[in-house]
Amino acid sequence: MTEPTKTTPSSDDDQMREILETLLAEDEDITARAVARSHPSIKAASSITRSESRSRLLAEYQQRQADYRRWRVRAARRSGADIAASLADNNIRIAELEAAVQLLTASHLAMLRAVGELGGFSKWAKFYEHHREGRNKLAELGAIPATPVSAMPAERDGKIKR
Repeated sequence: MTEPTKTTPSSDDDQMREILETLLAEDEDITARAVARSHPSIKAASSITRSESRSRLLAEYQQRQADYRRWRVRAARRSGADIAASLADNNIRIAELEAAVQLLTASHLAMLRAVGELGGFSKWAKFYEHHREGRNKLAELGAIPATPVSAMPAERDGKIKR
């Protein structure tokens, strides 16, 4: 007799995400009970609602579904040409915003390198000490140097001391 396969919480959450994606794509009501019915190892809705991470994931997909349904109702009231024009405008706006993010990320990275070379990186890090979420987002965007920043060599009699 073979032993049942044990799943880890992260694989359960990955499976839950796949189920939520399917429910969203098929526009079925996203509920803890619907997820539990489809999940191979989570058998009760309370296993989802009692877990903070699973509950948060469920709420995220419920919000996405509500947004999707709201957009679908709005789209039904508009002409195809109007929707196409709106999508084109939105695509242009998204491209502009992505370019702005790339520019800001590059300039932020350059600023941090300059601050680090001048010996002020520790001051910058201290500033963001209480803003962990912001610092994490900057790291996620690639706006924080990956390599350690060292101070510039001191000048001595017009020559750089090495």
